[in-house]
Amino acid sequence: MCKQLASVIIPCHNGTNYLAEAVSSIHRQNLDTEVIVVDDGSTDNTAAFAQSLNCTVVSIPASGLPSARNIGIKTARSDYLMFLDHDDVLTDNSLKCLLSAFTDSTDFVSAKVMDFISPELPETEKEKLAPRKEPYGGLLTGAYLFRRVVFEKAGTFDEELRAGPGVDFLLRCSDAGLREVKLDFVAARRRLHNTNMGRMSQKQENKDYADLLRIRLVKQK
Repeated sequence: MCKQLASVIIPCHNGTNYLAEAVSSIHRQNLDTEVIVVDDGSTDNTAAFAQSLNCTVVSIPASGLPSARNIGIKTARSDYLMFLDHDDVLTDNSLKCLLSAFTDSTDFVSAKVMDFISPELPETEKEKLAPRKEPYGGLLTGAYLFRRVVFEKAGTFDEELRAGPGVDFLLRCSDAGLREVKLDFVAARRRLHNTNMGRMSQKQENKDYADLLRIRLVKQK
């Protein structure tokens, strides 16, 4: 669709605190990459700040993560799409490794994520966080690269779903018979900090997955 090898979509609400690090980690990939920041109803200067970082910026009313990602998909001009949260970072050369794993029969490629505690936090806040000690898979942000055709076959993110929209999307990819290649390396580092503690806690993640499974079971009846 365009000369860029990949489009990286960053949903962002009031994200000037960590956005520069996320964008810098994309630029360090040394690939011709389109960076799209979807400003999801920010009340600070996120949009202007993202523009100063040479990003394509789309501003929308506060709508939530699934809607922001879907807007990013519509905006993206490349054939390969990735999602990255504004407070997470790609590891060096990760995008090149993901791209190189594609064959003609591959629909998407996935790798792993590693948690880290944001270094600026006071010790009292760091003690409240529980990073996983080993790399793990199954998390969309920064660890998956999709061909555009995936969203034509499996659909986009369910904007009505508040529990586990990423898990729901991956399940639909499986239901559609899409072909995945799994790589055993850390493609992204997931930041834990004092404004995402609920998102990071294992208890909350387990609740989201349980809610999602209940929703899917109801739909199947």
